This record gives sequence, structure tokens and C-alpha cells, in this order.
Amino acid sequence: MMKRMLTISFLLCAVLFANAQSVDEMVEQARQLELQMKEEAALEKDKEILKIQPGEIKALTQASQMCSRIGNRQKDKSAKTNYFNQAKTYAQSALKVAPNNADANLAMAVAMGRMALISGAREKVAASKDVKKYAELAIKFNPNLAQAYHVLGKWNYEVANLNVFERGAAKMLFGGLPDGSLKNAIANYEKCRQLDPSFLLNYYELARAYKADDQQDKAIEVLKKALSLRSIYQDDASIKADCKKMLDDLQ
Repeated sequence: MMKRMLTISFLLCAVLFANAQSVDEMVEQARQLELQMKEEAALEKDKEILKIQPGEIKALTQASQMCSRIGNRQKDKSAKTNYFNQAKTYAQSALKVAPNNADANLAMAVAMGRMALISGAREKVAASKDVKKYAELAIKFNPNLAQAYHVLGKWNYEVANLNVFERGAAKMLFGGLPDGSLKNAIANYEKCRQLDPSFLLNYYELARAYKADDQQDKAIEVLKKALSLRSIYQDDASIKADCKKMLDDLQ
């Protein structure tokens, strides 16, 4: 009897170990698909992983980021909203598993930031506090997480450029405007560039901030550098096209 129980225990451990290996391999496959600029396929692989292991933190955070990026490419607002809601749901699940995980907090900041950009004045301002909170938490848990500084830079840029309706919503909701500025946006974007010189989207947003701050020469310098970089993410080709257009307008 004891021998039989030991045999069953051994077989169970072997199955669990095999599944763990399988999940690890699938996580790596999902990462490789992202690097191959196949984000839809990476998302599907993450979904497969999460059916086997719902708390797999890397799959949850990548799935959230993939939904944010894929959603941003959609033309229809309802399609964008659907993807951004999925991104938020995956990020929420990741935060339940590991609330102190920097990538989980970053995923939530990105998801909420994307949603804020397509929302009305009241919703946009209300979401802005959480975007800032989660970006700052991501930096707290990993001070070298470049994209968290990018999100914080984007937050500062958007707050500095709130329109009259959004400013009214901020006053009504919070009694005043959040503390955001172009100066802080530029500092955050530059920190991101220092930590990850290959992140193309950051160059485009940094150039926009320099342009808005009447620092045209610096904007031109940043755009030229962006156009010399190798594409890494699926959106990089279109970002380069936007950089080229801005550069042509400035020269």
C-alpha cells in the first residue's frame, strides 16, 4: 500500500514538473513572438498559458501590454475600448497575484492611460490620478523600469495640455489641477531614454514635448536619432513615419 502511494506521489510530482516546464517554455515562446512583432500571436499564446496556469505573472503582464498595444491600433473606438478593458482586467489579475510587481503596476498604468486618452473630460481627469499612482509604484518597485518613466512623462504632458473642459472637470473633481508640467514630462522622457535608448515611442513623445516647450532644435535632434534606430516593436515602423513627418514640419 505504501509503495503504491509513493508511486502515485512520484507520478503526480512528475506531471506537475512537466507542466511547469511546459508553461516556462510557453512563456518564452510568447516573449519571442512579441520580439518577432507578432503581437496578436503573442497574446493568443498568453491566453493558452493562462488557461493552464491562471496566475502566471509574466503571461498576465504581457497579455495586458499586448491588449493595450493592439487596442491602440484599432480604428473603431468600441474596439479600442474592448481591448483596453481586457488590458485592465489582465493587469488587475496580475496585481492580485503580485501587488509589488513593477511590470504589473506598469501594465495597469498603461491600460488606464490608454483608456483615458479616448475618454471624455471627466473620465480622463478621474483616471489620471490612477495612471500617475501606478506609474510611480512601478518605479518604486523597479527604479530602472524605463517605460514607467515614459508613462509618467506622458501623464505630465497630457496634464500640461488639458483643455478648458478638462480643467473644469479637474476643478470639480479634485478642487484644482493635478501637478503636471512640460518640464517634468521632458525630465521623465529623458530618464526613460537614459534607461532604454532603443525605445522608439519615447523619442516621438519626447520630441513632441520639446516642440511644445519651444525647444525646436532639441526636438529635431531627438527625431533624427529616432530615425536612426532599429525597429523592435510592431508599432515602430508607424512611429518612425510619424517622426519623419514631424521632422519635415520642423525643418
